[in-house]
Amino acid sequence: MLELLSKARVLVIGDAMIDSYVQGSVERISPEAPVPVLRYESRRWAPGGAANVAANVAALGGKATLLAGIGSDEAGRTLRTMLEERGVNAQLLDIAGRPTTCKTRLMAGSHQVLRLDEEHTGPIDQSACDTLLHRLEELAHDHDVIVLSDYRKGLLIDAIITRIIDKARDLGVPTIVDPKRSDWSIYRGASIITPNLSELAAASGMPCPDEQACRQAAERLIDVTGARILVTRSEKGMAFYDREQNPVLLPTKAREVFDVSGAGDTVVACLASGLGGGIGIIEAMAMANLAAGIAVSKLGTSTVSADELHRALGEEDGLGTRGLVLDRADAAMLRRQWATQGQTVGFTNGCFDLLHPGHISLLQEAASHCDHLIVGINTDASVSRLKGPSRPIQTQDNRARVLSALSCVSAVTLFGEETPAELIEALRPDVLVKGADYTIDTVVGAPLVQSYGGKVVLARLVEGQSTSNLVKRSLQPELTHDRP
Repeated sequence: MLELLSKARVLVIGDAMIDSYVQGSVERISPEAPVPVLRYESRRWAPGGAANVAANVAALGGKATLLAGIGSDEAGRTLRTMLEERGVNAQLLDIAGRPTTCKTRLMAGSHQVLRLDEEHTGPIDQSACDTLLHRLEELAHDHDVIVLSDYRKGLLIDAIITRIIDKARDLGVPTIVDPKRSDWSIYRGASIITPNLSELAAASGMPCPDEQACRQAAERLIDVTGARILVTRSEKGMAFYDREQNPVLLPTKAREVFDVSGAGDTVVACLASGLGGGIGIIEAMAMANLAAGIAVSKLGTSTVSADELHRALGEEDGLGTRGLVLDRADAAMLRRQWATQGQTVGFTNGCFDLLHPGHISLLQEAASHCDHLIVGINTDASVSRLKGPSRPIQTQDNRARVLSALSCVSAVTLFGEETPAELIEALRPDVLVKGADYTIDTVVGAPLVQSYGGKVVLARLVEGQSTSNLVKRSLQPELTHDRP
């Protein structure tokens, strides 16, 4: 099923946003007013709203296209760049007179002190509407699923919603709606609508304190829209309602909840990717439920990758899958999340071409000095520059998968530079580990790690163990076995 996710072609249309997280620490109250003083430490950006849905589709391996509006401003340019870096086909329309919707969260540790919203929620003008509908005609036929991400920021006006649903019906393409309106009659003809409990209650005009009430509310809205309804019920999991079958209830996947921001986007993205890849609705719902559990365990708006979903599925099946294979940005984000949880992070690096006991010893010792170990491995091109054109023996993907399966490794990421200096700068580990054949003053990144209070560890080596020796022995059969 995970492989099928990569076959999905998903068109996301709706209100794109950019989320800004300003991280700092609070040590005093302002003398000017009874408010905390946040000492600035760092800032990061993340796609939000419809942009987060598209980013999640791409993270799961699918083809994601985003049709949305932005302003002619720095936030819009930043969002466009971020989406392109994530592999999203960003069809972003510059809409005159409107800023890019930006939500800035001021964070003290893992706690939100204040949120500042920059937005214009009035309906887009006729010119922008015409441009969007023209772009819809160009894009719709190349996709397997269309998602309407309606955050009521003015892009999805009635005429656009109606045209999208009609176009999808003509093409035989399912539509998934993430609703924020209380009047769902405009969504009539959609395939699936994905409210949370409060949205279901508001749209039906019925309180939903229990499953029976939730079912009655859903049935009322099925009559209004003709759509099937997937309700996210927070700690109670998910419920799927369809006229033609009994409700399907899935309990939540127990994980520590750090932030529910964007979890609904992850659910919609996984559901759309599943349907687009040819997975049945119930199976896609189960995968979305699992993905939501991963999303809420992260701090802030984030994506869930196919590797993370694979790991979670492995844990459910008792396969003992341990590590994650992540790109640099996701590895750095994960490192920050662990830091907010008070957990230490170690880092070591190498080619790890043919894994041998010396590697295992190094990795186990490195892991003993931290809560989580991130391993940086050289890309194939980097290994060839270091070791010669006959290396590596294993591809970077295979090397990463082997390392990620070790119980002592929490995450694996790649680097193609001559040294891991830039990767170490991005991760800022608490512990930096290299073999004892180095000295601390020759370890790349040691001065940086020591400058912020981190430590450098030189791990003992296992004599006679190296990949080069293994290669030589394989080429000389008479040396394959040691003799007394």
